[in-house]
Amino acid sequence: MAVIQWDQTGKRLYETGVDHGVLYTYDTEDNEYTDGEAWNGLTTITKSPSGAEPTPIYADNIKYLNLMSVEEFGFTIEAFTYPDSFALCDGTAEPVEGVSVSQQNRRTFGLSYRTLVGNDVKGTDYGYKIHLIWGALASPSEKAAATVNDTPEAATMSWTASTSPISFPAEMNLKPTSSIVVDSTKIDAAKLTALEAVLYGSETDPAKLPLPSEVIALLNA
Repeated sequence: MAVIQWDQTGKRLYETGVDHGVLYTYDTEDNEYTDGEAWNGLTTITKSPSGAEPTPIYADNIKYLNLMSVEEFGFTIEAFTYPDSFALCDGTAEPVEGVSVSQQNRRTFGLSYRTLVGNDVKGTDYGYKIHLIWGALASPSEKAAATVNDTPEAATMSWTASTSPISFPAEMNLKPTSSIVVDSTKIDAAKLTALEAVLYGSETDPAKLPLPSEVIALLNA
């Protein structure tokens, strides 16, 4: 039996950065996510799961059991700009080109982005994680405008979003989810390339957001 060792060379892992953002808006007429659009200017994505809290139940003068509440998934996006199609997700309509009307219905969207995985040997070239999100609905958020001064800064925008989970087929024996993370350091390279061709598009096919069950099936093929 091997003895536990700490801080071995190549095992000092960390995660950093955010890039390769792709927006997929949901088409309510076709009941599917539209072709992906690059999201430039992403600065921060913060995942904020909630729920999954225990509620103690007492009987026979003792703590009988814990009942867990349903876990929900939410997140916050911060960016310098956003894709044109995200205006529909932000409750903005454009009845005339160049004219934006706010307080409209908000469209559901999906999102994918990467974070970098590094270690003490290869740095951030070690690998990355692809984060996939479905069923997101953005909430109104503050947008501040400040005067230009001697220390100018680019204005940032932020959105808080909640999600509605998507079910798996019964045979997969998995609960509905709104989020999946794919780790490039643990996935077969050919399967990862096939997934990225779907998410980011190819010379023949547009970028698409597959359903959670389709992601699992592709990586398990």
